[in-house]
Amino acid sequence: MAVLLQINQACKSYGEQVLLNSADASITDLYKVGFIGRNGAGKSTLLRILLGEEELDSGEIIRHPSLRIGYLRQHDPFLPGETVSEFLRRDSDQPDWKCGEVAGEFELKGPYLDGPVAKLSGGWQTRVKLAALLLHEPNLLLLDEPTNFLDLRTQILLEHFLQNHRAACLIVSHDRAFLGSTCEHTLDLNHGKLVSFPGKVDAYLVFQAEKRLHDERSNETVLAKMRHLEEFIAKNRARASTATLAKSKSKQLERLELTRLENAGPIARIRAPRITPRKGPAVRCKDLGIGYPERLVASGVDVEIEHGARAAIVGDNGQGKTTFLRTLVDSLKPLAGEVRWGHGCQIGVYAQHAYTSLPEKQTVLEYLHQKAARGKKDQEILEIAGTFLFRGGNAEKTIAVLSGGERARLCLAGLMLSENNILILDEPGNHLDVDTVESLAEALVEYQGTVIFTSHDRHFTNRVATCIVEVRDGRVVNYSGNYESYVYKVNQEIEAGERELAKEKSLSKAPKQKEKEVIAPVKVVLDPEVEIKVVEKTIAQLDSQKRHLNKQLEKCDDVDEMERVEKELAALEIKLSEEQDRWAHIQEQLGGW
Repeated sequence: MAVLLQINQACKSYGEQVLLNSADASITDLYKVGFIGRNGAGKSTLLRILLGEEELDSGEIIRHPSLRIGYLRQHDPFLPGETVSEFLRRDSDQPDWKCGEVAGEFELKGPYLDGPVAKLSGGWQTRVKLAALLLHEPNLLLLDEPTNFLDLRTQILLEHFLQNHRAACLIVSHDRAFLGSTCEHTLDLNHGKLVSFPGKVDAYLVFQAEKRLHDERSNETVLAKMRHLEEFIAKNRARASTATLAKSKSKQLERLELTRLENAGPIARIRAPRITPRKGPAVRCKDLGIGYPERLVASGVDVEIEHGARAAIVGDNGQGKTTFLRTLVDSLKPLAGEVRWGHGCQIGVYAQHAYTSLPEKQTVLEYLHQKAARGKKDQEILEIAGTFLFRGGNAEKTIAVLSGGERARLCLAGLMLSENNILILDEPGNHLDVDTVESLAEALVEYQGTVIFTSHDRHFTNRVATCIVEVRDGRVVNYSGNYESYVYKVNQEIEAGERELAKEKSLSKAPKQKEKEVIAPVKVVLDPEVEIKVVEKTIAQLDSQKRHLNKQLEKCDDVDEMERVEKELAALEIKLSEEQDRWAHIQEQLGGW
């Protein structure tokens, strides 16, 4: 395999902040790599260096002569009034049929393809950018937080694209579920060093935790031995009869070394508000209509959420999730019906853009003191500030100098210092790194109150949610299954659409028969490059079905049901093995070994 990028002894600093310190790594073709690290560690800076937009202080980046980088742009590259089709042709210089074919992989058809880009939601515009990216045929994709603000359906489409796309990828994301589905390798940037791991991000995090625990225990053993030797030497150094032995023990002591433990930096240990649990309905919506004077979003909403529930509000972008949350907290008036909260409900709200209206002249600690419940001690407020990465001098910063991410964390910190028994959270994990998102999930799971939230992070939602409320096609309803089954349903809908698209492509490419003309049957031989893509897609679908059946098997209580699932698994294993053999045969034809 060819090495597309080689990073050698890379160093990069901004003042006293060291982002890269003699860092080494390589990116190989066809490898999909999840790039993780704490906020501010330097991930986006390294991407800009790889793109040639910034330079290293020292070290080098060696690029393969055939390297073609594709970068998912965060800014909008569209012209005023431009349609999707026009943008794709202009950006890629590809013919109309090719643009339409690639756009179809992201469900960009009909009015979505021929309509103006400006009228599409952020998620649909991301699909347009991805289609444009693919049309340039890069062999290395650089994606920086590609799932931010994408709904579940678009995330799954992006996953399918990456799983089936034969190119290397370097993906920065805090979404563990997304990285787990798309990346087989992990790259971690920590304290200026790059660590490559030949496995998925979850396996790496487990490995990292186990290694640190092993090193800590090893150091404890070494320290105990050091203390024992020091005591022996102190007692026996002055005695003539034991001086030689004491000298030997001194040399032994000098050889003992402690394993260096990298300071992991501030690790979130978030604690949700401590409240008295309640029973019964927390909120009831009766024949509720939500939306705006000029546009009804949903009507006839009859939803009830119990105290102690953690309700995930799900649905595609633009369907009305945030509108529903805003109506619940009365920041948007109902168009019809009513929202009725239970007695004694104290509601705390985290809105996506609440941090834009914070008091700029206050310091971090002044703001937290103002938000804290009566009786909170200074030490507890300082601990919460530290939990959200406001430590030392950072806690004395004025809000005016904080970044958007820091302001978002400050809003959440203020919420955690309250005594609210209802938390309404709109995308709380957008500006948090992997560790902090995980800590927030743990805190919400332990929380005795009610949580109503939206999140594009599937790992977070799956950890936290105990019930699902779906907003779709003008309705808001309690979904009968859990979040895992909801994701599976959406995945099945997308796969059905992809099969339909493949069928349409097949029919459009089939030769048309002339009337009354008999065409002799011929054996169709696919181009190996085309055939291997078909086989890889089939393998991915079979793998998905296998994972689903294995999960079904784990939950089976009935013997007959268990036997049925096991038979399906056995048949699927045979199909999967056949397709894998077929893939290996085609690879030999292509000279891919």
